[in-house]
Amino acid sequence: MNYNKITTEDIAFFTSIVGERCTTKADLLAEYGHDQTEDLVFLPEVLVRPETTEEVAKIVAYCHEHTIPVTPSGARTGLSGGALPVKGGVALSMERFNKIIEIDEKNHQVTVEPGVITQVLQDAVREVGLFYPPDPASKGSCFIGGNVSENSGGPKAVKYGVTKDYVLNLEVVLPTGDVIWTGANVLKNATGYNLTQLLVGSEGTLGIITKIVLRLIPHPTEDLLMLVPFYDAEKACEAVAAIFRAGITPSGLEFMERDALLLTMQYEKKSVVEVKDNHAAHLLIEVDGFDLDALMVSCEEITKVLENFETDEILFAESQTQKDQLWKLRRKAGEAVKSHSIYKEEDTVVPRYELPKLLSVVKRIGNHYGFKSVCYGHAGDGNLHVNIIKGDLSDDFWDNELSKAISELFIEVLALGGTISGEHGIGLVQKQYMPLAFSEVQLNLMRSIKTVFDPKGILNPGKIF
Repeated sequence: MNYNKITTEDIAFFTSIVGERCTTKADLLAEYGHDQTEDLVFLPEVLVRPETTEEVAKIVAYCHEHTIPVTPSGARTGLSGGALPVKGGVALSMERFNKIIEIDEKNHQVTVEPGVITQVLQDAVREVGLFYPPDPASKGSCFIGGNVSENSGGPKAVKYGVTKDYVLNLEVVLPTGDVIWTGANVLKNATGYNLTQLLVGSEGTLGIITKIVLRLIPHPTEDLLMLVPFYDAEKACEAVAAIFRAGITPSGLEFMERDALLLTMQYEKKSVVEVKDNHAAHLLIEVDGFDLDALMVSCEEITKVLENFETDEILFAESQTQKDQLWKLRRKAGEAVKSHSIYKEEDTVVPRYELPKLLSVVKRIGNHYGFKSVCYGHAGDGNLHVNIIKGDLSDDFWDNELSKAISELFIEVLALGGTISGEHGIGLVQKQYMPLAFSEVQLNLMRSIKTVFDPKGILNPGKIF
């Protein structure tokens, strides 16, 4: 696809729509030219920050008419390069769409704009006793619109599901500038194709989301948290499936290798837990609900399951402060690894019973190719984040050979019944691996859907395919 470069006439048009919220200042273009994906930077030619659906529609319609690429931009916390303006053009920031429009307590729903920070939304609905469970590690900074675009998950997904399970309806600006609602604000809807779920996880390639209607549930009033040290990392993974086979569904079940914990405590400059020399991995296990006695019984049952594995003394969080500290260790792991070294993060996911095999495969491939990995993730979902550390590896290996190792890893993941991304999306950096997961027939179906929505290919080009 040949895209047109931004001209002074284009700048004048965008300025007529949004005024000073259109800029070509170099420092701002640099800021919006990257997200949290490795060290990649792609500069847009212009930054435009609309604040109404009408402004978005006019801008996108103009770009469609003039074949100008448009990359939707949120909080830029993504890890697959989904918000990188790889073709230049317009970076369309949704940061000014930051209103919680309505909390509907009667129907347990909320209508929100895409630029609202996820934790801000969670805190607002909690004030009226309601709960929006999806909670990615970056929930304190990521936008709810980005969560919808990537179908984000997080620790609570093991019990409560991911973003798609809460989206009822979306207001969307199509690449032609047309504005539609994708569904209805109801819990059941068998009326035509499910456009709502098609847009969820589409990574900003089909339309620009300007309003979101989410379902909510009552907020649990009680929770208990335990940290379990294991002497063998694969045994820790085995324990995950055993807990579920015992009939227990935790609200969080996270896996952390020892290096993940050590690097995070080093990064935070705080020693929260003791990691002994013989500790290979830890499970962070949470249960929640409305009956504290019932939760204590669940913890006792989990402890009985863990008696079948070799563990060190289990730590039970005794205060909210201690719970917060333990959760922070898990949530900060990605930042800690990134601060330690250049790295690539693979977002593998398999059926949870296959998690020990997945960990074994990761380490075997690492040994073969000579790279070190730091692993952590949402073990209850079978979702393992594999952080490949550059360290002393040569630039040539990193740029030219590592992709072979990643391909081998993904082939093994698919053989275990899994797939190549659990919650981070495909974006820019994973698109080369899509033919491993899908046949040409499947890929062509997806390409055809993209063409129907975006016939000129202006919206977030260079992503997924």
